[in-house]
Amino acid sequence: MRIGVLGCGPVAQIAHLDACRKARNVELYAICDVAEDLLKKMSAVHEPRVVYRNYDDMLDDQQVEAIIIAAADQFHVTLCRQAVDAGKHVFIEKPLGVTVEECEDLLRRIQNTGLTLQVGNNRRFDPAIDHAHSFIKEEIGQIIAIKSWYYDSTDRYTMTDNLQPIPVTSVSVKRPEGNPKADKYQYFILGHGSHLVDTARFLGGEILSVHARFLERFGSYCWFVSVDFTNGSLGHFDLIIAIRGDFEEGFQVFGEYGSVRGRIYLPWYHKSGHVECFSVKDGLFRRPLGADAYTYKLQIEGFADTILNGAPMHGASVEDGVAAMRAMVAIARSAKTGEKVRLSDVTGGV
Repeated sequence: MRIGVLGCGPVAQIAHLDACRKARNVELYAICDVAEDLLKKMSAVHEPRVVYRNYDDMLDDQQVEAIIIAAADQFHVTLCRQAVDAGKHVFIEKPLGVTVEECEDLLRRIQNTGLTLQVGNNRRFDPAIDHAHSFIKEEIGQIIAIKSWYYDSTDRYTMTDNLQPIPVTSVSVKRPEGNPKADKYQYFILGHGSHLVDTARFLGGEILSVHARFLERFGSYCWFVSVDFTNGSLGHFDLIIAIRGDFEEGFQVFGEYGSVRGRIYLPWYHKSGHVECFSVKDGLFRRPLGADAYTYKLQIEGFADTILNGAPMHGASVEDGVAAMRAMVAIARSAKTGEKVRLSDVTGGV
């Protein structure tokens, strides 16, 4: 499948451009960015067939079958609409958007088009989470409770800077008005909470309501969230940005016939998470190896398999993106009001 990548900023440089080159079933056909100097440098490194400075020109190229959008969150929905209107399949970095209304508008727009839209929640393609998802579905029976946590680290960039390529920057890149990252409450929920919420939904099912508490202290932002799932199970989410210690992302799921515990590593290590699944059927713990854990590559391969071969969507769909947006807005509302919030009642953004 021939892919065009929109945006040559950090996430494209660190993840998507290399993933497209290594994926078994896609071709990095085109790249596009308004910054000419950045486009020239990325073209020299990744050698697409064609380059574009204008998004409309890339959308007009009939050889481009799908678009990867690697732009600022505030541009996601608008850029997705343009791609869908041009008849292109879309892979969009998480989160799907920044408000409930714009995400739902995108959902309505793509329905009945026959096009695939996948949200870049790469954790679904970690072999450990994939194995846990199958085990929960096939063996655990009814879920009793789920705990999920995401702790970023004050030392995370010390570790990841050694793993990632040195990012190439440009003064000509297109940015949203103001500085969205200055609002850390919103930025942390959208950027990190989107992983926490999607993994919990992937493993535990749909979320009905949340009741959150929030504390900001010593430069750290902390959300503790009690969760009601629509299947009747209870949950608890922890989101702390950042802790003094190692990065940690994980989950526990307790069910009728077994339990699961997992810890997920920084995705830049391309290392499978550590998961142990216990089943009362045989009284044994099982732990998969997961030799290939390049989740950014695996999610692009899954996206292409759905389009090329009709494979079931394994990644996060546009419906998942809308549900995650509702959950994040509900958490933000509950933390500010102190009240339990039903996801079906929320509007607006974080």
